[in-house]
Parts: sequence; C-alpha cells; structure tokens
Amino acid sequence: MPTFKEVQYYLAGLWLLIRMDARGFQYLDISDRGMLRSFWAILWSLPSIGISWLWWQQAYLTAMPPETATGMAFFFRLALVEAASWLVPLILAGVLLMIFRFGDKFAPIVVVVNWLGLPTSYLNSLLIALLAFVPGSSGLAAILWLALMMAIIFSLARILRMICGTHPLFVGALTLILLIPTMLLTDFLQRFLGIYPPG
Repeated sequence: MPTFKEVQYYLAGLWLLIRMDARGFQYLDISDRGMLRSFWAILWSLPSIGISWLWWQQAYLTAMPPETATGMAFFFRLALVEAASWLVPLILAGVLLMIFRFGDKFAPIVVVVNWLGLPTSYLNSLLIALLAFVPGSSGLAAILWLALMMAIIFSLARILRMICGTHPLFVGALTLILLIPTMLLTDFLQRFLGIYPPG
C-alpha cells in the first residue's frame, strides 16, 4: 500500500499535469505495476466513502417508514455500487482506447483517474458534511457540487490531453466516458438494489 508521502507525491504529479506541465509524469508510476497499485486509492478514500454511505443511509431512513431498518446488507449493496462506479468507466475507456489504437495509454489513464478520484472523494464528503451540519445549505451545496463537477471535467480533460496528445474529439469522448457512466450507473444500481430513497 502506498504511504502517505507517496500519495502526496502522486497528487503533486496530477497537479503538474493539470497545469500542462509534463514533469508531472515523473511523479507518477504509469507502468503496469503502477496501474495496479493505483487501486489503493480506493482504500485511501474509504473514510470519505464511509461518510457518504452514512449520509445516504440517513437519507434513506428519513424517506422510509419509521419501522424500516438497514443492516450490513444495505452497506454491502452500497459497496457494490461503489465498485461498479469505480471500475466500469475504466473498462469502457479501455474498450475505446483499443478501438482507436491507443491501448498503450490505458495504464497511465487508469493511474491518473484512480488518484484523481482520491481528492474528489474527500471534496464530495465535505459537501455532504455541509448538508448534514448546516441547516438550509442545500442550495449552496448544489452550487458547490456543480463547481466541483466542472473542476473535475476541466482537470481530467487537461490530463487526458497530456496523455493522448492534441486530439480534442477523442479527449472529449474519453472524458465523457470516464464521467457520465458513473452518474448513470450509480443512479440505476441504487434503484435496482433497492437502496434509493423513494419520493
């Protein structure tokens, strides 16, 4: 498992890539081994993921009848949704890369997407904390969430351009494939698995 110092190093590399500075690649392990190690970002994200799960459980229970109870099965289903939303976009991106013969770019893309998911997860948990502890903050949280989404799209597109080169249509399509399925799949699976608050 990467140490905290290594994670800081990786995030520094991402920041350089967002600034279109190719030195950022020197901070990241974009080998096949580095690609596999980048999935440790999920474990590093667990505290923020746990906050979002607890908030979702509370929202679910609030919308359900008073006698409704949730147990480990509820959190197991949330874990399935989390795993699918993390992995499926990467698989779809891999298919797209193979079709357009950019297969050699798969490992670095997985690395940057996984480590970019770490700060994204914690920023999202801050918005959840805002909703949970500041009454009447739903409007502000919605605006901040939109700003966060725009920042993610901007950052990911710039990083993908550094990896794939100046192919604006391809970079745009790849950015959408890495982001849109996550939102659609999360909503679908939550409803399918019965963990979406009614109403």
